[in-house]
Amino acid sequence: MKKTSTFDRIMSNKDRKKQFDSGYTDFLLSEFLHEAMAERHLSVRKLSEKAHVSPAMIQNLRSGKTQNISLKKLSAISNVLGYEIRLQKLAMRA
Repeated sequence: MKKTSTFDRIMSNKDRKKQFDSGYTDFLLSEFLHEAMAERHLSVRKLSEKAHVSPAMIQNLRSGKTQNISLKKLSAISNVLGYEIRLQKLAMRA
């Protein structure tokens, strides 16, 4: 008999998995912004000026408070940080 971990049991619940995935995406975006801003020595205010977005938007993204951000604004932020957004087709899941 194979033992399953607590994490595996939680992830087998579709609603809990969806909630986890959403929170994890916010976490990854926050970590990306912290690292990329540090790498380029940019403050929240300087990044917001260069990307033409409000400092509050940058701060909310950095703190994991995802808001409805447009692809255009996210692209502007990533471009200032030296990145681009690409859409990539995912393999079909069962």
